[in-house]
Amino acid sequence: MITYPVFTNDSTIGVTAPSSGVGEDLHNILNQAIKRMQTKGFNVVSGDTAWTQIKAKSASAIQRAKEFNSMIQSDEIEVIIPPWGGELLIEILEYVEFDKVQNKWILGYSDLSVLLLAITLTKGLATAHGTNLVDLRGEYSDETTAMWEPVLATNRDETIVQKSSQLYQKEWSHNSPSPCVFNLTEKTYWKTIDNEPFHIEGRLLGGCIDVIRHLIGTPFGDVRTFRDKYITNEPVVWYLENCELNTTDLRRSLVQMKLAGWFEGCSGILFGRSDANVPVSGYTIEDVYADIARELQIPIAYDIDCGHVPPQITFINGAYAELRVEDGEGTVKQTFKP
Repeated sequence: MITYPVFTNDSTIGVTAPSSGVGEDLHNILNQAIKRMQTKGFNVVSGDTAWTQIKAKSASAIQRAKEFNSMIQSDEIEVIIPPWGGELLIEILEYVEFDKVQNKWILGYSDLSVLLLAITLTKGLATAHGTNLVDLRGEYSDETTAMWEPVLATNRDETIVQKSSQLYQKEWSHNSPSPCVFNLTEKTYWKTIDNEPFHIEGRLLGGCIDVIRHLIGTPFGDVRTFRDKYITNEPVVWYLENCELNTTDLRRSLVQMKLAGWFEGCSGILFGRSDANVPVSGYTIEDVYADIARELQIPIAYDIDCGHVPPQITFINGAYAELRVEDGEGTVKQTFKP
């Protein structure tokens, strides 16, 4: 049975950096994000790690884990939203007190998806893959990003529907953000293999494939036990986004997931938009998708609103989802089924 945290519009947000923190030269954007949350009526408690960054991490693994443990166990904090992702979150897993994790939302993406997926797989606690804190600093959020609030506010047994975006951002322009932070200029078009309509259902699991693949073979990546213990072997829908992998590295990662049993009971896979899908010797990203679809005999949708090419839909690890893609448009219906 999946447990879903509770979220309200006056919740207290804890800001900690289990991966990368924000260096002094960018403290202004973190301050803006915190003030924006306060203006919206949230209380904000900020940890020390959010404000530091050295050698590819906010602090030592023990210090990062200690601060996260404190916030996830605090009766004062209802939701944790790190500033952003990073590179080395996996270092803290052995120090996280999983047996003391309380039922509260954690929202983020990129390297944070290592922690999100590990908590859902080991605890049966729903976690939220979506926007990070610094991208909420704008005067307003685009319609897709703004859905993080109503999604997290969904109650057990309730359903929330999200639609594909109208436009996405092709390139980051940190020095000239729009009023909603992102510069949304390109027409969104969700795709499927052979352009066939796509309709699947199942429990959502996923994240940034660059980093969640490293959970394979660890105590934090036991998908078989999760399926048996928490979702009674219901089908799984994987959503995956690629930050930096070329096509052959992505292919190796997908094969590794398959060999590890992560795709057992999989009803379909969603792949996020990515600017990292560089072909190798003529092997294109479309070839990768076609190969895994053929091997697993499942439908594939790609270029969806997920990951490092924003905006992105808020996907809830553990939720029961019905997903449709047709004529370039997508619908994600999530039910907070125990």
